[in-house]
This record gives sequence, structure tokens and C-alpha cells, in this order.
Amino acid sequence: MTLLNFSHPITPAQRAQIEALTGQSIGRQLAAMPQFDEQQPFGPQVDALLAQIDLIPAQWQGPILVVLPSLNFIAALLLAELHGRMGYFPAIVRLRPAADSLPPRFEVAEIINLQAVRETARAALRISWRLKWKSLRRS
Repeated sequence: MTLLNFSHPITPAQRAQIEALTGQSIGRQLAAMPQFDEQQPFGPQVDALLAQIDLIPAQWQGPILVVLPSLNFIAALLLAELHGRMGYFPAIVRLRPAADSLPPRFEVAEIINLQAVRETARAALRISWRLKWKSLRRS
């Protein structure tokens, strides 16, 4: 599995947590920390950020896990770009502050399969529309 990290460096403990949660080893870890100019459009800056990721087109189709940047605008653009390159939404790593840790440290909270979230939402929408259609036909 390839880990694309667009946030702070992953610690050995976090790496072990990721591997335990996914049941896969991280074969390759690629990092690109976003340092965006707030006065410039973000689209071209996301393109430049992804240009730092050394993957050939076929590798974008392999198992990829993503650590998103914390700034929501960059994360949204990045997901759109990744979906375009991969053909599906990637799974992402959610980090959280570890309880009672001094100094503060972060642990892996969960792995979120965004493609599964999308597919569940689409299925729920289809069911909702079927029910609505049936009620309209009865009226």
C-alpha cells in the first residue's frame, strides 16, 4: 500500500496503527506538505503539490491511503484531483489527539473509506427516491 501524506510526518507508532487497522503494510510513503499562498488561487497550487508525488499513471490505480492536510479548502481540492487520477475516492487516515498526552501527540483514530461512504449515500438516495416515487404514484 502507498501512503500519501499531506500533513505532519507520520510517527513509527502511527505507521504501526495504520498497518494494524488496514491489515496491510505500507510499502511506500510519499510526503508533500502544503505551503499555500493564501493570496493565490488554490487550484494551481494543488496541481503543483501533486506534481511532487512520484507516481506513474498505473500506480495511481494501486492501493493508496491518504493523510489529508488540515485546511479544508486544500483537502477538498486534493480529493477532487485524487478522484480524477484514481477513478475513485481514496481511503483516508483520521488522526486525533491522544488522551492525556503531554506533550500533545496524535494517534490514528480510524481509516475512512470515502468510496464506501459515497456508495452508501448513493444507495440511500436510490431507496429514498423509490419510496418517494411509490408515494407519488399512490396519490
